[in-house]
Order: sequence, then C-alpha cells, then structure tokens
Amino acid sequence: MSETTNTPELGFKALGLTPKLLSVLDKVGFVVPTPIQEQAIPVALSGADLLGIAQTGTGKTLAFGLPMIERLRDAEGIGLILAPTRELALQIDETLQSVGRTLGIRTAVLIGGAPMGKQIAQLRRDPHIIVATPGRLKDHLFQRTCSLRYVSIAVLDEADRMLDMGFWPVIRDILAQVPSDRQTMLFSATMPAEIADLAKSTMKDPVRIEIARAGTAAELVSQELYVSSFEDKPDLLGRLLNDEKGTVLVFSRTRHGARKVAKAIRTLGHTAAELHADRTLAQRREALDGFKSGKYRVLVATDIAARGIDVKQISLVINYDLPDNPEDYIHRIGRTGRAGETGHAITIATPDQNRDVRDIEKLLRKELPLSPNSALPFERSNFVLRPKGRAPHGRPQGRPQQGPGRPPFRGGDRRGPKSAQPTHGR
Repeated sequence: MSETTNTPELGFKALGLTPKLLSVLDKVGFVVPTPIQEQAIPVALSGADLLGIAQTGTGKTLAFGLPMIERLRDAEGIGLILAPTRELALQIDETLQSVGRTLGIRTAVLIGGAPMGKQIAQLRRDPHIIVATPGRLKDHLFQRTCSLRYVSIAVLDEADRMLDMGFWPVIRDILAQVPSDRQTMLFSATMPAEIADLAKSTMKDPVRIEIARAGTAAELVSQELYVSSFEDKPDLLGRLLNDEKGTVLVFSRTRHGARKVAKAIRTLGHTAAELHADRTLAQRREALDGFKSGKYRVLVATDIAARGIDVKQISLVINYDLPDNPEDYIHRIGRTGRAGETGHAITIATPDQNRDVRDIEKLLRKELPLSPNSALPFERSNFVLRPKGRAPHGRPQGRPQQGPGRPPFRGGDRRGPKSAQPTHGR
C-alpha cells in the first residue's frame, strides 16, 4: 500500500473541488477541512482506492462524500456506501443531502426497520448514491429490487464496527456483485487483521491515510475513572447528572439496562430518552432528534449509538457500564470533544472489573486517571483470575445480594463485565 502525507493548506479550495461545489460548501458553513478530509479528498478525486484510518467524529463522511458527489453528479455510475447501523446510515444521508441536494444529487437509504416499499420507490428514482446497512441491502438484492451492476464507487464506513457486528460474510457477498473496476474506499477507526485481508483482496494498491494511530482517544476529551460498588452506582450516576449542567450521553451495556437507567433518570427530574435495538426506527429517530434539539438533556444508549450519533456540544459521556470490547470505549468517548470543542468522559467501574479497565488502558497506552471523588480505591495490578464474566458459584460478577439498605435509584446492567447479550441490531 502506498502512503500519503499531510499538507497543511487550509480551505477546501486547495483540494481540487469545482467552484460549484465550493460555493455550496461555503453556504452550508463548511470552511476548513479536517485532517482526514484534507488528505483523503484529493486521493478520492483521482479515482484511486483509499484506506482511511481515523476515529469517529473526524469528518470522514465528507472525506468520501464530497469526492463521490463531485465524480457522480455529471457522470454515469452510482455510489454505494455501507454503514453498520441505521443511525449512521441516516446521518451519512443527512450530511450528503446538506451538500448535494442543491446540486441535484438523489440518494436512497436502505436500512432495517423502515418500509421496503418506500425504499423501492427511492431506488426507482435512479439515485446517484445508495446508503445502506448490509443486512437490508442483502434483502433488496435477494428480492431483486436493487442491482449493483452500475456501482462505480463503493465505500465501507466504520469497517471495524461492521466486522464486530458479524457483517463480514454479507459484505463479501455484496462486493462480489459490484463491478471489479470500481473505486473502493474503506474507512475504519482500527485495523484488525480481517480488515487488512479484505483490503488486500478487494482493493487495488490503496493509498493509506492514517490520521491517528489505532486506539488513540479524542485529544480534546479529558477522562476520569470512578470506582464504585454495584449497589452505589445508581446514586453516583444521580450525583454526576446533578453536577453536570450540559447535555449528557450515558452508555449502558444492554437494552434492558438502558431502559432501567433511562426510567430512573426521569424519576430524578431529568429529561431522558433511550436508544437501543428494542426501539423502533421511529422511536430511535425521535430520541436522536430530541437529544439534538434539547428536548432531552440525557440520552441513554447501548453501543448501537457509539458510532451513529452526530450531536454537537455533548458536554459529558458517562460509561455507566463498561463496554464489551475495549475499542468501543474509544468510540463512546468520541461522542464528546467534537468539532474543536472540549469534552469530558467518566467511566464507572466496580472493583472486580480491574481486568476490563486494564484492557482499555492497554489500548489507550495510558492509565485512566482515578477521580479524587471515587468512593473506592482501584487495584490496577491485581487481575481477576476466575473465568471472565463469571463469579464464584456461577453468579455473574457485580450482581448484588438481595437484602435491606438498597438505594432507591435503581437502573443499569446488573450482570457485571462482559455480558454476552447483543446490544445492537441491524
């Protein structure tokens, strides 16, 4: 793979975009490109394959979206963008439409949970760009309501997330139906071996652009670790919400936990919505739109939202439960500290989760600062040697004993680290 280096020129004018598109960017307020946009746009405009490694919140959508709009608006062929979640697909489409609508760009969004009939109608309008989740696109291909024979540009966005969600076999089947002479762009926050293998087998000498090494947390996000007993976690969350006056994104590991936490937060007088796979598409859209508009101050979400939320000025991210995968920690805290703003992330762990915390710290290559207000000390060097995710006598770690003296605020995942229950859907 060839490499590209950063050029410090400011402004989209230096990237090779046409005056018409530059005029639209100026009108919608895009003035200075982000580092990934600055490096990726010229490469993508040239038609070369591109492998981009950058965190969420760095502007990847425009990095591949602007060249795609530029190359397709007056040419034959269509663009295909694959995204792991419904939320991210809708976010990508919203961004593309903010720029491409005035240029006559038509898009089709193919996601689960939405009516097939409406999506078929979008496909019949001869879209320039199709934005899809892999599972729903596979459904359309199976029913022959969509053809990929004219795809000239294919983009895999958040490739590592799609790998985690088990979409890899579906993606390979989809790419097999796309012409081999296409341009392929792959964007990922991390680069596991499976993604490197896919790039090698499906891309032609891709230009590699790496904005930040894998595992790099957002530079403008301060991080803090609280150690608490499971029984005291709800009260701690209540205090943290009272101390923070801005918007707050709370992560729960499971759908059931997200429901309980959101309900408990509302009993404390805070406006809160929940976002997880048990919610319908309409409910998930309402939760996101309400969080963006300020209707809800707190959004409680599973990791389905870690890479699908594009909300400016989230003041605080709280990891009420530790993530199943250390990499998801990076994506969670990347929801704050966006667009040049500073942010803060608080992680709550129980004493028996020191191994899970250490896994995150190994990825970050640094220790999470222990809050001076933490209720309990944290032994970083003592690892739990019993099988991960289980406690003695078969009881999940972190499950409290029944009895008197339990705090009135109840909510969250009571099963301790590494629950095997899935937290996301197609």
